[in-house]
Amino acid sequence: MSSEQSSDKKKTNQFTILKDDSTDGHGGYGIGAISLENMSPVIIDPNEDRAFVDMGAMHARSEVERRVKFLPNKDEVPNGKLYWIVWVTVEKGENGPYFSGVCGSEIRVDRSIKRAYKSMPEHVTHMDKSLKGKIMIEHMDDHSKKLLKDFLADFEGGDYWNNSGNVLKEALPES
Repeated sequence: MSSEQSSDKKKTNQFTILKDDSTDGHGGYGIGAISLENMSPVIIDPNEDRAFVDMGAMHARSEVERRVKFLPNKDEVPNGKLYWIVWVTVEKGENGPYFSGVCGSEIRVDRSIKRAYKSMPEHVTHMDKSLKGKIMIEHMDDHSKKLLKDFLADFEGGDYWNNSGNVLKEALPES
């Protein structure tokens, strides 16, 4: 793998960490708006045993969401493959960065009919809860939770995971 390919791959697996504050006192447009700059979507693909950051999910353009029409009724996608978009929020604490909010949202994708299911209200709620430091992953299947745990625990050598609270660690199974 060339260094260029390596750097491209590294970029796709980075979390967005506290950038500019939209409420920095300039008093202009957007004051009071929610900043998503410290949130990253992690795609869990239990079908292929993988987890990866895909910033395209912030605008419903992730790898698994492209080229399908989303329907609001799960029954219309009976053969859809399960994926999770896990909204992960990173904060900086006294010991360094940590995962403060982690909320998983289900999607089902059936490529053969180019249709998929996702509940937009659920995704918006989970994004909001993640930003507020909530852990909501109890509805995820155990295999997907293990993939998520392994991904988070391995990220940046485990520093973020080690700095994270017990609520997150207790919500995810041991490897």
